[in-house]
Amino acid sequence: MDYLTIVSGIYYVIQVNSDSIYTTLQRLVVFAVNYTLMENSFEALITTYIDSKVGMSKNFLTTDLSNNLRQNILKLQEKSMLTAAGVGSANMISYDSEIRSDSIYWLDKKHNDPFENEFFKQIEAFILYLNESCYAGITDYEFHYALYEKGDFYLQHLDQFKTNPSRKYSIITYLNPDWKESDGGELLIHQEGKNQKISPTAGKTILFKSDELVHEVLLTNTSRMSITGWLKSDTIF
Repeated sequence: MDYLTIVSGIYYVIQVNSDSIYTTLQRLVVFAVNYTLMENSFEALITTYIDSKVGMSKNFLTTDLSNNLRQNILKLQEKSMLTAAGVGSANMISYDSEIRSDSIYWLDKKHNDPFENEFFKQIEAFILYLNESCYAGITDYEFHYALYEKGDFYLQHLDQFKTNPSRKYSIITYLNPDWKESDGGELLIHQEGKNQKISPTAGKTILFKSDELVHEVLLTNTSRMSITGWLKSDTIF
C-alpha cells in the first residue's frame, strides 16, 4: 500500500467521523485490510494473466456485492427488462439463437444503483492499478449483466470486433454461489495445444485479451449469472 493511499484513507476517516481516537483507529484498520484484499485480488488477476494469458481472481467481489448484483439480475428478470443478446457491433448487430441464446442488460451509472456503482468503483480501481503497473492504456469500459437459463449457450467467438478494435481486455465476473459441475455453463477458453474450462462460481473474475482467445459458454443446465464486459482504449497496441 503506497503512502498517498494511506494518507488519503486517514484524511477521509477523520473528516467523515467525529468518533473517538480509538474508533477512528478501528476504522483505519478496516480500511487498510479492505484495501490490501482488493490489491491482492488485482495482483492475482494480473499475475495469472501473465503466466497463462487467462487472469483469474477468486475473490474480486465480496460475497455481499456478488449477492446483491445477482439479486439485481433476478429483479430485472421479474420485470422483463433483460433482452436477447446479439452478435456484432451496435451498427451491425444481428440476433441468432443458434449462436448465442443468453439475455443481457447494460450497466449504466445513470441507473444510480448502489451495487452497480460499487462494482464500477472496483473496476475503476482495477483499471488504475493495471495502467500504473502494466502501462495498459485503458481509458474506458462497458459492462452488461448476462443471464443464461437452462439450455442456453454461446458458441466459439472472439470479443473484439473486426471493425472496432477498442475492446482490449475481456473481463467476466460470476455471480453463482451454489454452482456445481452438473449445472454446466462453464467458460471454455481455447488455446493452442490445450483448452481451459472455468467454472462460473460466485466472486470469481476472469481476464483475457479480447482479440486473442477464442472462447465459448457451454450448455447451461440451470440459471447462470454474470457481469461481462470489456476494458477499452482507442489507442492501437
